[in-house]
Amino acid sequence: MNIYQIDQNNRKSVDDFIMEHWFTMDMVVHGESVDLGVVDGLYACDDSEIVGLITYRFFKNEMEILSLDSIHEKSGIGSVLLENAIRIAKNNGCSRVMLITTNDNLSALQFYQKRGFDIIRLYHNAVEESRKIKPQIPLVGANGIPIKHEIELEMKLVN
Repeated sequence: MNIYQIDQNNRKSVDDFIMEHWFTMDMVVHGESVDLGVVDGLYACDDSEIVGLITYRFFKNEMEILSLDSIHEKSGIGSVLLENAIRIAKNNGCSRVMLITTNDNLSALQFYQKRGFDIIRLYHNAVEESRKIKPQIPLVGANGIPIKHEIELEMKLVN
């Protein structure tokens, strides 16, 4: 498995991967629509096939993870992508890495907490506001759990 930075040469393949797995290039977080087709990120390849992707953006001295996908769960792809993103955040002088997930995404909550992230904030009923921007957000998510709240996780970095 090889890890590559998203750039102009591979952007089309990465965007195709995003569309295949997310069905849209737009993600709504904190009541803001974000175009995943213009943010930074890394992807993992086995031979010539993309098997994982992490996207992120920088604000002042922090990195926000926007998406993390792995074709083969529990194979280490997500962990390697996350480790590389955290290294990039440190190299860019970030004091923390943060992300938002929804209350139904128990696998993400488990994944990030096992890797040192802390739950720091719950945005009660925030997904209702996001649906005003993106009505396609489903009402019910993983495990039949109603999607209502955003949960913020962070990892403080020591440079």
